[in-house]
Parts: sequence; C-alpha cells; structure tokens
Amino acid sequence: MSWKTILVILLAFVTGVGVLLRIALRVPEPPAHQVFINGDVLTMDAENRIVEAISVREDRIEALGSTEEMMALVEETTEVVDLRGRTLLPGFVDAHGHFPYSGFSELAASLYSPPVGSIETIAQLQAELGGWVERTEPGEWVMGMGYDDTLLAEKRHPTREELDAVSTEHPIAIGHVSGHLMVANSAALALLGIDADTPDPEGGIIGRKTGSKEPNGLLEETATEQLVGILMDLGLLDIYRMIKSATAEYAAVGVTTAQSGGVVPELAKGMSLFSRLGVIPLRLVVFPFEREFGEVLYNGEYTPDDFDTDRLSMSAVKIVADGSIQGFTGYLSLPYHTPFHGDADYRGYPAVLREELFKKVEALHAAGYQLAIHGNGDESIEDILDAFESAQLKHPRPDPRMILVHSQMAREDQVARMKALGVTPSFFSAHTWYWGDRHRDIFIGPDRAAVISPARWALDHELRFSSHLDTPVVPMQPLQAVWSQVFRQTYGGDVLGPEQRIDVMQALRAVTIDAAWQVFQEDDRGSLEPGKYADLVVLSGNPLDDPENMRDILVERTLVGGAIVYRRQ
Repeated sequence: MSWKTILVILLAFVTGVGVLLRIALRVPEPPAHQVFINGDVLTMDAENRIVEAISVREDRIEALGSTEEMMALVEETTEVVDLRGRTLLPGFVDAHGHFPYSGFSELAASLYSPPVGSIETIAQLQAELGGWVERTEPGEWVMGMGYDDTLLAEKRHPTREELDAVSTEHPIAIGHVSGHLMVANSAALALLGIDADTPDPEGGIIGRKTGSKEPNGLLEETATEQLVGILMDLGLLDIYRMIKSATAEYAAVGVTTAQSGGVVPELAKGMSLFSRLGVIPLRLVVFPFEREFGEVLYNGEYTPDDFDTDRLSMSAVKIVADGSIQGFTGYLSLPYHTPFHGDADYRGYPAVLREELFKKVEALHAAGYQLAIHGNGDESIEDILDAFESAQLKHPRPDPRMILVHSQMAREDQVARMKALGVTPSFFSAHTWYWGDRHRDIFIGPDRAAVISPARWALDHELRFSSHLDTPVVPMQPLQAVWSQVFRQTYGGDVLGPEQRIDVMQALRAVTIDAAWQVFQEDDRGSLEPGKYADLVVLSGNPLDDPENMRDILVERTLVGGAIVYRRQ
C-alpha cells in the first residue's frame, strides 16, 4: 500500500471521527440573523450600558439599542427571541480554571465533602474508592479526587495503610481538593520507586511516618509530579470523555470561554485535535505549563500556532510558585495560625526557589511570552513581583499584563506594586465561601483571613482584576464567584472582611470583560458591542435586582457565536 493511499485512509478516518463527534455533541450552527428584544441587556461595555435589545448576524453582534430600534432590522428570515424581561449578558469568561478536569469525574472517584460532595469520614472515602476497585481490573490504577482533610471527621489526611485496606492489588492515588497534594497506597508508591531512601524533591515533600523515614503516602507539591504524569497519560477516548462532561457542565452555567490554566503537551494536543474537529463548542484559553513544556519554551521550538484553532488559543505560560493555604503549602511571610505539626514558625515553602524563579521569569519574559504565575501566600507574591520587576527592568515591555493567579494573601502594598508593574491579579474569590471559616480558625487567623482576595484594595488602586473558581477545585458557578465578591459570606454564615466587598456590576465585570482583557481577548469577547462574538447568556433574573439571591438565578440559554449550546428544559 502506497503512502498516498495510507494518507487518504487516515484523512477519511479523521473526517469520519469528526462527523461522529459532531453528531455526538450536536454542535449547532447559528442562524443568519436573530434579534433579542424586551430584556435587560447588560452590555459590560466601558459605560456599563443597559439596553433592551440586541441584533446578531451569524456569529457577531450587529447592533444594540431599544426593542423598537432592533425590530427595525428584522427581515423575513430573522429569528426574533422575546426575552420577556429576562436578562442577557456576555457569556461568562472563565478567568482561571482547569478545563476539562471537572470531567475527570468520569475516570475517578469523587471524594468531595459538603457543600460540594458527601464524604465526611475516611471510612466513607474508602467505601467510595472500593466501588471503583470492584469495577477495575487488578493492577490497573484507581483514582480519586477532591478529598479535604479539614472536612473529614478525623481532621487528617488518609494514610497509605488506609488506602491499602481498600486494595493492595490496585495502585491507588487520591488528589487533595487544593490540587497540590496527593495520597498514594503502597502499590502506587512501589511503582513510583518511592521508599525510605527517596529524598524530598526540590519544591516538594514526601510525607513520613512519625519517627521514621518510611513514606506515609502523602505527597506534596513537586513530589506529586511523577504520579500526576502517570495519571495524566490519557488516551484520546478518555480526553474526549472529560471534554464532553466538562463542556456540558460549563455551558449549563453560562460559560462561553473556558480556561485550561496549566496543561501538559499531551492534553494540549488532545484539546487542539478535538477543537479542530469542531466538537468543542466552547472557546478555550490554554496556558502551557512551564515545567512540563520545558526546553521548547526556551529554545524557540514552541509554536502556539501548532495548537491554535478558530476556538482554541494558547495563551500565557504558567508557573506555579507556591502551593495552597488549605494544604499548608502556601508560602507566607508570617507563620500559619495553627502550628503545622507543632512547628510554630512554619510558613510554608516555595515550589520554585527564588533564584530559579528569577531565571525562569526573565527568560520567558524576554522571549515575549505573557506570564501567569500561581501565587497564594504573600511571601510567594513578593518573590513573584520581585522577579517580574527585575525582568521588566532588563526587558521592558508595554502592557505586559502578567497574571498573578489567586493572589489570595496579597497585602495592600503588594496590590499597589501590581498596579505599578503592569501585573493583574485573578482572585479566587469563592475562597470566602468554601474555606473562609477554616482560613479564619485554622490556617491564617481572623486578621489575615479578613483581607483574602482583596478586590476592594484593587479597586482603590485602580487595578484591573478578574475572579475565578479554579474548577475542579470548586464547581463552575460564575454567579457564586460574583456573589462571593459582593457579600464575602462564609459557609458558616459569617462575613469575612466586609471592607473588601465590591458592588454587583464590578463583580460581574470580573467574570466577563475584565477576565477577557487579562488574556488580551477584550477586542472580540467579554462585552456586548458591535463586531464582537455573539457569546451570550440568558438568565432567568437580573443579578442587579436581587443580589443576595443571585445564586438562585437560572441559566436559560447559552450561545457561542450566536449558536445555542445550552437551553434549559
């Protein structure tokens, strides 16, 4: 068989797969012309205009104005949608998350505790994993995601022995809700080659049994990398299952641009393939992981065009500079509120040493990349700002928009530095709801907890910011992010730092136009203006009318490029 024949067969196969996947996902085409009338249309433009109606030609916004003005544009074939007082906004832009990893629930046990899941004890966790063991061939991996040691009755991480009790014939690994820690059973540790003689890697820790060097199963930060590499070695079918699940979840809550905020090359290639096949209706912003993409970022071999499609764009390079506050791996300037393992001076640690961070930031900045650097603790944020300031002094660039992801513990002086340096924070604002009580009582104490995710300081310093959910760390619920910035209420019912509250319109901008601006995409999405993509969400109510109950508002329709990708039944 000639190479030409083989090529024809391969092209036919790929085309056939594409057609089948299109059918599976029912990717729609937009009408030639449609108008939406009699609504509250929140434009999110520079003036935050609110109008009644909008006209859409194919995938782009044509005009906005009164119902009368838009009806004057109606033609014989125009589809007219009467909003009947409902609210229409630009589709929500995921400012930082990990699409399609919420779809990892197709491949792993869900171990989340309330309010997200139902796991409250280690015994329940074991039982959930046991169900997956029963459905998995011996020797094959069993995975779990989302456990939270502080919400388990035992107030600790599961041990390797407790996972061994589930199975010794399967390697088992479970991920902490923060995404920065994992626990492995004995079979998994053996496959990884981790034993008493294995040293801690730079930027990570192998948990040990008390009074011994023997691993207890807990792996922190960079100590998880080998394990993550094994678990993320996914086939195209598994990637497709994750994408299909995550797409449905995101579309149902009004997200039109999803972010994969740190990917390995294999996943980037998989998402690019499925996007090229036209089976991912959402727009995607993808951050390549600096560590995993490695040398190609520095030697010029990395080319975003190899991955980019009409709906997927490779964006800022992602560096993880520290860990998570709730995992005790965030890097603080002052000790944690509760001494970690009795160490009253413990402040966490950097995932990338300061000197190495300077080298990475300078090299990537000089190469022209936008940077997105994960920093939770204020000491880590200080290192990040110092490194970026040094890089910008050596290689000045106008409007660099370096994204400081999470910025959870940013002090006011650091917020002011961000403004001066051209750095923009993306706040994980829903921390106040999901972890606020424990931040106050366990991790950082009441004073520091009151100013986490300091959106008000950002406004005071005229610093543009976004708000995100870090999904799958917490569910993709954009209105939860908005509500959290407006009210800063904890799950326990207290208000965490009322002085950091912002108003509803400001919080809505943080999940629409300002999130688009952060990744240099404000020209074609994030607000409703002529010429921009018709990425729209129709809500059952207006968040401005009853802010306290905005989380009860339903998404009626989600449209990407004028085409409906979700309609509430």
